[in-house]
Amino acid sequence: MSLPNNSALGSRLRPVSKPILCYVTERRGLPGAPQAQLIQPLLEKIAAITAAGVDWIQLREKDLSGKASVALTRQALSRISKQAPAAEAATHMPMRILVNDRLDVALSEHAGGVHLGENSLPAKEAKRLLFAFQAAQTLAHDFLVGVSCHSLDAAKSAASAGADYIFFGPVFATPSKSAYGPPQGLERLAEVCNSTTIPVLAIGGITLENASYCFSAGASGIAAIRLFQDSADPAELVRKLRRQPL
Repeated sequence: MSLPNNSALGSRLRPVSKPILCYVTERRGLPGAPQAQLIQPLLEKIAAITAAGVDWIQLREKDLSGKASVALTRQALSRISKQAPAAEAATHMPMRILVNDRLDVALSEHAGGVHLGENSLPAKEAKRLLFAFQAAQTLAHDFLVGVSCHSLDAAKSAASAGADYIFFGPVFATPSKSAYGPPQGLERLAEVCNSTTIPVLAIGGITLENASYCFSAGASGIAAIRLFQDSADPAELVRKLRRQPL
């Protein structure tokens, strides 16, 4: 099957004049409640960080069942519906909920996209299924397919397979990405950014202090868990990140 060459991200977000900011959720990192009771605190965190002005939220709760993932996605979309217009007006960029791995959930709930792990459903297959879905039921909005990559070859492969964007990392040392090996570093990040034509978001150990180095290396944005989730003042954090030019 021949896939159309019409990356929604490439056509709508490039050139990117301000960094794309993505909050990656991890409810197990939230304090103060048993794991089974963390969905509501997570939804409250999502609403607060959306109101602060991030562009994307990746729902990365890998242990949830399909039913629970549908419920979380539906509730998250509902929670952000009031904050999203203001954030979009400020950044001129659609606010998105990206669902980790579950293409079926993302499509059924009309999320903004799906984010695939390096060993998940291949981007090319996700695109094929997406266009088949669109042929039967036209989506009311554009839909992105992103891929996490941990090597230059993987990044090139994802881009050639039709991915709309890439998460590359870990750029810096971080416990949440230790399974993917040692930090890639800024030099490798720059190599990936220079070798692909789609936006690359840096991930792994991102802080307010080192984010500017990622942008200087060519990253179109950053993705992070703790940077956003642990911030006492996410609105001020976002303002400071927005002031950093690409």
